[in-house]
Amino acid sequence: MVGEKKKESVLAGFKAFLMRGNVVDLAVAVVIGAAFTNIVNSVVKGIISPVVGAVGTKSLEGYKSCLKAPCAVGPDGQPTGVEILWGSVLNATLTFVITAAVVYFLMVLPMAKYLARQEARRKAREGVHEIVEITELEVLKEIRNELVSQRSGGSGPVRARDGV
Repeated sequence: MVGEKKKESVLAGFKAFLMRGNVVDLAVAVVIGAAFTNIVNSVVKGIISPVVGAVGTKSLEGYKSCLKAPCAVGPDGQPTGVEILWGSVLNATLTFVITAAVVYFLMVLPMAKYLARQEARRKAREGVHEIVEITELEVLKEIRNELVSQRSGGSGPVRARDGV
């Protein structure tokens, strides 16, 4: 019975964890990120790599240097020597830079501009509202002063206390 109660509470805790908004948002982000990665990898593999590889091989994967000769494939199918596969590193670096550029220019920058416009609009609305309030307050003070001067029958405007 005690083990069953603990099992239920562990499952209830796990269910509560899964139902939290952050976990669902994170899962959606991972799925979209995986799909986005496939798009960027296709662009790099299909467009960027052949353009860069036009100077030499058809693919960046072909760029390598031999650190310890002889760099070849032995008769048993195993590579001999020590190769530095700098083309693969270049390919991964290009993929990263392109991904970062796409995320920045298509997501981060437009969102920052949108949020800045929203903030400017909000500040402008508050500024106009504040100016209107100040203007209305000044008009009401003038009306009050005029009414006080009419009541007192004085010849000129009488200044009333602002607190009254």
